[in-house]
Amino acid sequence: MLNGKSVLITGGTGSFGKKFVEVVLKKYPQVKKLIVYSRDELKQFEMSQTFPESKYPAMRYFIGDVRDAERMKRACEGVDFIVHAAALKQVPAAEYNPMECIKTNIIGAENVINAAMDCGVSDVVALSTDKAAAPINLYGATKLCSDKLFVAANNFKGPRKLKFSVVRYGNVMGSRGSVIPFFMEKRKDGMLPITDENMTRFNISLEEGVELVLFAYENALGGEIFVPKIPSYSIMELAEAIGPECKKEVIGIRPGEKVHEEMITESDSFYTADVGRYYVILPQSPSWSYDDYFVKKKAERVPVGFKYNSGTNKEWLTKEQLRELINVHVDPNFKV
Repeated sequence: MLNGKSVLITGGTGSFGKKFVEVVLKKYPQVKKLIVYSRDELKQFEMSQTFPESKYPAMRYFIGDVRDAERMKRACEGVDFIVHAAALKQVPAAEYNPMECIKTNIIGAENVINAAMDCGVSDVVALSTDKAAAPINLYGATKLCSDKLFVAANNFKGPRKLKFSVVRYGNVMGSRGSVIPFFMEKRKDGMLPITDENMTRFNISLEEGVELVLFAYENALGGEIFVPKIPSYSIMELAEAIGPECKKEVIGIRPGEKVHEEMITESDSFYTADVGRYYVILPQSPSWSYDDYFVKKKAERVPVGFKYNSGTNKEWLTKEQLRELINVHVDPNFKV
């Protein structure tokens, strides 16, 4: 699919971007160009030590910000596929600096859409978050707005052979800002801060996130939001998995934080399909037939009133499973 194609990833020096580059270079050795687009020259330099152009001729490192429409357009010249991963993601920082979050997550999304249309890109997949479903904080609200922009872009792309879709998933195990590396660091102090004892979260690995993006490239018709079926964990189970000997101190929920995360709301159930490994939230005004979609994709409609919530999820990770996953995806030397 990507062999012979040029691929650009915004926010390419982040946790997802690094894993995406690693997977694509292995799975598609004939990829024409793999362009890392980000604003941090130090992170690009560090990433180029792992993926040097001398060893990987497809690699390109392009300094730029998604806020800069002209730079974004220049970066997309000759590009076939875009993965839009750039975002301001820290909930407290977004609450304190709202316009900065809006400029990156909303205006930046619009710049990516316009650049894709102007430069003949064929497929765009944007990364979303569980916080975009029924958002209660600014970060989630900006990502919901971004999702809406990418879905709606399919309706005004004109005659272009261009598809926009979105992937939405939960907390990525081991990524920057994840609670897991935070707990692993805090256990050195003998105390793990717990915001709420009832808190639950979805869990996904970076590899699974990359697989979801590739699935969207292969299966999107345009306007879908792809949601993976992934397990949940209890914050108390995670604390026991990482620091069973540590004191657990309840410090109270942070502003803008949910006790349970949600990826599909009850209102979404009218437009949600089950395609086996994933759920798909379909656009409300698609350019293609709903009936044909369910036949061709062998999909099933979810029940009206269905919702996908980390607290009511059917699949749960035990502390033993969490430890195994930490060893595989975060730290191979992790021991309790």
